[in-house]
Amino acid sequence: MVKYCWLIPLFFLFSCTLGEDYQHSDFWSNEEIAQNLQVENKNSLPSVFWYHIFGDENLNFLVEQALDNSLDIKIISSKLQQARYAFEINKADFLPMLDISSSYNYAYAPRYGELGDKDSYFKLGFDASWEIDIWGKGRRTKESYLAMYYAAINNVDNAKLSLTAEVALDYVGLRVAQAQLKNAKENLQLQKEIRNLVKDKYNAGIADNIALNQAEYALNTTQALLPQYENQIKIYQNALLVLMGKVPTDMKILEITKNNMAEKNLKFDLRVLREIPIQNLRRRPDVMAAENMLIAKNAEVGVALASMFPDVSIGASLGRQGHLLKNLSHSYNAAYGYVPQVDLPFFHWGQLYNQLKSARAVKEEYLYEYQKILLQALQEVSNAINAVEKEYEKNAALTKAVANMQKVMDSMKEKYAQGLLNFSDLLDTEQKLLQAQSQLIESRGAIYEKVIAFYKAIGGGY
Repeated sequence: MVKYCWLIPLFFLFSCTLGEDYQHSDFWSNEEIAQNLQVENKNSLPSVFWYHIFGDENLNFLVEQALDNSLDIKIISSKLQQARYAFEINKADFLPMLDISSSYNYAYAPRYGELGDKDSYFKLGFDASWEIDIWGKGRRTKESYLAMYYAAINNVDNAKLSLTAEVALDYVGLRVAQAQLKNAKENLQLQKEIRNLVKDKYNAGIADNIALNQAEYALNTTQALLPQYENQIKIYQNALLVLMGKVPTDMKILEITKNNMAEKNLKFDLRVLREIPIQNLRRRPDVMAAENMLIAKNAEVGVALASMFPDVSIGASLGRQGHLLKNLSHSYNAAYGYVPQVDLPFFHWGQLYNQLKSARAVKEEYLYEYQKILLQALQEVSNAINAVEKEYEKNAALTKAVANMQKVMDSMKEKYAQGLLNFSDLLDTEQKLLQAQSQLIESRGAIYEKVIAFYKAIGGGY
C-alpha cells in the first residue's frame, strides 16, 4: 500500500473546482439609485434601536420583551440552528472517515449420520474510507450549505426587524385608540353641557323639541364611539402580549397613560429621509438572504457539473481476526487491506446532463428573485420617504384646522347661550370639531407609522 501513497498528492495536484465562482452584481449603481430616490448617499447607518427616537420607555420595554420571548423569533432561530448543523454535516462528506468494527460469526453445519461442523470467527479492527474531492464537488457542496447558513442568519435579522416594526405599529395603534377614546369622552362632556343648555331653554319655552332631540342625537352618536375605541384598545393590547409570547391579560404599561405619544406631534428631522446610505439598502436582511440563496444555487451548479466526472475513493481496513477470541492479540492474526476505486458515469439516459441544466435554471430563478427583492426594497424606501413628508404636510393643515374650529366653537357656544344663534349651526360646528380632532389624532399616529415604515425599509440597522 505504501508504494501507491504518492498517488494521493498527485490527485490534489490535478484537482480543480468545477463551475463558475459567484460574481456579485449591483444591477444598478449607487449613483443611479441615489438620483432616482432623490437622496444623498451618506455613510451614516441607523441603529437597531431606531425606535428610541420616539422617546417612549414603555415602547422600548415592549420591543425588548418581544425580541427575548417572541415565539416567531424562537422558530426562526431554530431554523438557523438546523442550517448550521446541516452545514457541519455536509462539509464532512469529503473528509476521511474512520469506523471501528467488531463482529462474531458462529456457524453450524449438520452432516447426515455424523456430528455436524461448528465454526466460530472473531473480527476486530478499523475501517477507513475517503472520497477524494478531485472535481470540487465537496467544496461546492460546502459552499452551498455555508451560503444557506448565512441566509438563515439574514432571515433571523429580518424577523427581528419585522417584529420590532410590528410591536411599534401595534403600540402606536394602541395609543391612537386610547387618544381617540379620551377625545370622544371630552366631546361627550361638551355635548352633555350643550344638551343641558338646550334642555334649560326648552323648559323655559324658548327652544323647541327639535333642538332638544338634535342635542340628544349628537350625544348618543358620540356615546356609540366609546365601545368601538374600547374594543380597538383591547385588540391592540392582546396583539402586543402575543408578540411578547404572553397569554392575553392585563398589563399596566398598556393602560391609558398621561403622556400619550399620539396626543402630540413627533419631532422628527425630515433631513434624515434624504440622507441614507445606498449600500445599506443592499444589505437589508431580506436582500442579503436572497443573495446568499443565489450563492447557494450557483454552487449547486458546480455540484451537478462535478457529478458528471469520475468519483475516486479509497477504502482500507486494519485489524485482527481469528477463530479464537484469545488469539486476537497475536501478530499472526493481523489483517489489512485497501481498495482504490474509480466510478465513472457512463450511460444515464441524459439524467446527469438534465440535472446540470436544471441547476442552472434554478440559479437563474434565484438571480431574478434577488433582483426583484432589491427592486422592491428601493420601492419601499421611495414610498416611505414620500409618505412621511406628505403626512407632515397633512398634519400641519389639520393642526391649523382644529385650532380654528375650536375658536369657532367657543364663539358659537357663547352666541347660542345669548340666543343669537340657531342650535343647528352650533351642532354642525361641534360635529366638525369632533371630526377634525379625530383626524388630527389619526394623522399623529400615521406619522409614527410612516416613520416606522421608513426605518424598516432602510433595514433598521441590520
